Amino acid sequence: MLVLEYKAVVSKKQKLAINEAIRTTQFIRNKAIRYWMDAPKEAKINKIALNNYSTALRKEFKFVEELNSMACQSATERAWIAIDRFYSNCQSQKPGKKGFPRFQKDNRSVEYKTSGWSLHSTKRRITFTDKKGIGEVKLLGKWDIHTYSVKSIKRVRILKRADGFYVQFCLAIEVQSEPRIADGEIGLDVGLEYFYSDSNGYHEPNPRFLKKAEKAIKYAQKQIYKKEKGRNQRRKARARYARKHLRVNRQRSEHAKRVARNVCKANALVVYEDLNVKNLVKNHCLAKSINDVAWAAFRQWLEYFAVKFGSWAVAVPPHYTSQKCSDCGAIVKKTLSTRTHKCSCGCELQRDTNAAINIFNLGKNRLGHSRINATGDGTATLLGATLVEQVLSMNVESPRL
Repeated sequence: MLVLEYKAVVSKKQKLAINEAIRTTQFIRNKAIRYWMDAPKEAKINKIALNNYSTALRKEFKFVEELNSMACQSATERAWIAIDRFYSNCQSQKPGKKGFPRFQKDNRSVEYKTSGWSLHSTKRRITFTDKKGIGEVKLLGKWDIHTYSVKSIKRVRILKRADGFYVQFCLAIEVQSEPRIADGEIGLDVGLEYFYSDSNGYHEPNPRFLKKAEKAIKYAQKQIYKKEKGRNQRRKARARYARKHLRVNRQRSEHAKRVARNVCKANALVVYEDLNVKNLVKNHCLAKSINDVAWAAFRQWLEYFAVKFGSWAVAVPPHYTSQKCSDCGAIVKKTLSTRTHKCSCGCELQRDTNAAINIFNLGKNRLGHSRINATGDGTATLLGATLVEQVLSMNVESPRL
């Protein structure tokens, strides 16, 4: 599936209507969570039961009835996703917290399915036809949605961000593959000094977007507390602060996407570390830097472009890849501050280059046991949230060796 995103041009009246639709979606989701929590143990609450509950809510509350019926079902589906994830974590005995469903306080989107909206013949305007009063919305963007059939649009989402509203279209189409420009093979070691280091000795610079914008962000944050609570000036200061964070977030995403595309376009085999970023950020000394470098987004785009260019993307365990000598295999203990690998066998390399070679060798050694390419079937390993032009469900992802 493919997601195309447009900037929405809306009036003040439409902003109020969209915010009301978003609040209604949040209300339905939270009511569905409460319905599941209060249900007796012998009752089987599933996706169908929650969809039926949305119908009962439409009869009970007038403001819920004003929202499109399929949009109400989408809201209960969000609740079911949280519930089903909790059940799955319990059944798999996931260590730590199991992710018990919580009530939402900051929902920022409303999602329609195949009804409740109609696309203009030019496909540059969309009209929402439910009783919330959103009406016709102008779309700004360069995506070629006019080349796709309206029947291929399975979901339409209105998303609220710090700089305005956006409309996303989810299309049920197959993403077309593209030819590679080369058939290289590399191993990647991500880090904080460099964005990544490969097994050929190349170091991609770390852009450090947050660090560069941190001074301006802190200044914008201070301005919030100088404004009186409840005043319009405080609201504007908060909006300026949010836009600065949004800009950094977009920079990270675009950088990760561009670099991942270049890597997969030039290499037939890409081996990288299967890092658990969620655990790594528990180190409070490095958490800000780890979040700033966006390892999870980079891996996500690697897996997407590996399918698009017909490359092989393989994730390997990262254990001892920095300590092991890539030449003789001996273990050479190092601290994080030690940036050069020196072994008694005479091998002397930059620390990250040595790790990248170990990662590449590990992937090559185990390649015969488990290897999946763009024509096979694999287990999904995608991380993160929805991105523009992102495959939401693919036949193939990288296996964990």
